[in-house]
Amino acid sequence: MIFLQSNMFGALTPIMPLLLILPVFYFFMIRPQMKRQKDQNTFADNLEKGRDVVTASGIIGKIRSIEGNVVSLEIANNTFIKILKSSISKEMSEAFAAKDGK
Repeated sequence: MIFLQSNMFGALTPIMPLLLILPVFYFFMIRPQMKRQKDQNTFADNLEKGRDVVTASGIIGKIRSIEGNVVSLEIANNTFIKILKSSISKEMSEAFAAKDGK
């Protein structure tokens, strides 16, 4: 009986590193990404008219209106573009704080 148990553990030995990598992969890769996505969704849901924001492509503007998932952004005097809410990356004050905190 002892012989059978040692064979069983011997068969699991090559798989053990892979089984140990899975929790590490989850806690260092998947979980932080899920948290960032949740924070981004919360930010997008709390957008409101008049806030200065930065898009993911670096365009700076002021929110003029929000219609569902589409945001009208004023990028210059009387110059408007329509973008998706999900493409707004952060509020302008957050962008300047990140720049100053280099």
